[in-house]
Amino acid sequence: MNRPTSRRTMLTAALAAAAAVGTVSSAGSATAAALPAPSPAASPVDNHSWHTYTDWRSGCGAGTRAVAGRRPGLVIGHAVGVTDYTDPHTGRTADWEYATWTSPVHRSAVPATEVIASWNADTPAGTWIRIELQGRYSDATSTPWYVMGRWAAGDADIRRTSVDDQTDGKSSIWTDTFSVDDAASGLRLVSYRLRLTLYRPPGSRLTPTVWRLGAMASDVPDRFTVPASTPGLARELPVPRYSQNVHVGQYPEYDNGGEAWCSPTSSQMIIEYWGRRPTAEDLAWVKPGLADPQVCHAARFTYDYQYEGCGNWPFNAAYAATYDDMSAAVTRLGSLTDLEKLIRAGIPVITSQSFLKAELTGAGYGTSGHLMTVIGFTADGDVIANDPASPSDEAVRRVYKRQEWETIWLRTKRYDANGKVRSGTGGVCYLYWPAHPAPSQRRVLKSLGLL
Repeated sequence: MNRPTSRRTMLTAALAAAAAVGTVSSAGSATAAALPAPSPAASPVDNHSWHTYTDWRSGCGAGTRAVAGRRPGLVIGHAVGVTDYTDPHTGRTADWEYATWTSPVHRSAVPATEVIASWNADTPAGTWIRIELQGRYSDATSTPWYVMGRWAAGDADIRRTSVDDQTDGKSSIWTDTFSVDDAASGLRLVSYRLRLTLYRPPGSRLTPTVWRLGAMASDVPDRFTVPASTPGLARELPVPRYSQNVHVGQYPEYDNGGEAWCSPTSSQMIIEYWGRRPTAEDLAWVKPGLADPQVCHAARFTYDYQYEGCGNWPFNAAYAATYDDMSAAVTRLGSLTDLEKLIRAGIPVITSQSFLKAELTGAGYGTSGHLMTVIGFTADGDVIANDPASPSDEAVRRVYKRQEWETIWLRTKRYDANGKVRSGTGGVCYLYWPAHPAPSQRRVLKSLGLL
């Protein structure tokens, strides 16, 4: 259920605790401390992506080539060099030839304290990709190139991994999230660019194909509570129901087994809602007789070997997009009204939240981090969720009180059982949708900046 404690979790918890007692230091720089507060934006979230043929041609490529067609993408045209890579999780060293693509600079509509990148790609066996981010601060200095992920759909060539211990003294990478170290200083990231490196064996004609690359930049205000939204929709989507607890003790090499598989279990529910699922050949590695083997599959192929968990947000989105004609992104929403728009268009949403047992009536548990799938709303506006932390598939469908849900999902600060201030996710969610969505789906995704 819980995401394992990460460097990001420890940082945000420490900053939130310090802010609560007025002890956050201004360690960023004297220049940053003197900056005026950033101007408020219409939304605290800015989504931007590159996914069209024109987008891929607009960047700066070295050896890469834009491919037109029904689903435009970026591939290796010719290698521009060869490098070796020692996989920190296997110890194996191998040579790889590569090509690169660097996006144009995107100036965010939101001077940001956090940025989360996400990508959609096909990496045939023998290939992989690296995703990096470089940004410009509001004090006119720049970040280094941060690695946001080394990723492959499979796990035979390299082990997909986040990269720890990346910081420049002003910002850090916490598993899957770029974060300004001291948001109270006023320092913000005002623009960024992303860089892709595509790898294959020397002399090979194989190539990864990247269909989508983007990021969500945000500056969500600190809050323990959020205003209540007005119910505006009664609808329930027919999303399959899977319990992570059916898999307790299975494949402990992937995040200690099913008890921690809330994220891949939620991902698998929505993948199957859209009519996709792994083939019998894909599942041949799973021990015979296990219930819902596709959930085991999702856990294995979302697993982050550095984080030692299946809860890396972009890795889950990237896994969903390995299925035919699927797109995916990590973002933040501002209210349940935004979520209602997606449900109305037929798009379920995976949300991330943390709460005490008493804060969510009917859950029966508390958690420092948990993913659920929102599939609809009752006539009273309450949230209908497929909660994977259930004893069986049949018990997965839950109804939770609207205001309780909105609070535990959208807040950025909360109190733990010991009364200490901890961080909240501030509305983080995963969205998965067909690469060629229906007009109503396209409209709502475009309104959120995702198309």
